Amino acid sequence: MDLADMRIEHEAGGWKIDFIGDDGDAVSVRVADEHAVSADEALERAKAVMVQLTAFGTRGGGRSVNTYDAASNGNFDDDLPLLDTQH
Repeated sequence: MDLADMRIEHEAGGWKIDFIGDDGDAVSVRVADEHAVSADEALERAKAVMVQLTAFGTRGGGRSVNTYDAASNGNFDDDLPLLDTQH
């Protein structure tokens, strides 16, 4: 999905941010009022949520394919060594 449009609406108790793709698909993120007092803050918070979800859901939840990915997307599993470190 390539981002084509965004809509930000304030609703009771929070903000609703719609990310709309050029193919018609859309993803909505709800940001509670306690996390954002303005549309700009709500948008930044929604973007951060999307990044967290992307890192969580990549490659079937498995380990990152390469060391750059492991260091950059927050996929840090406690039981697996980081950046192919060997001791």
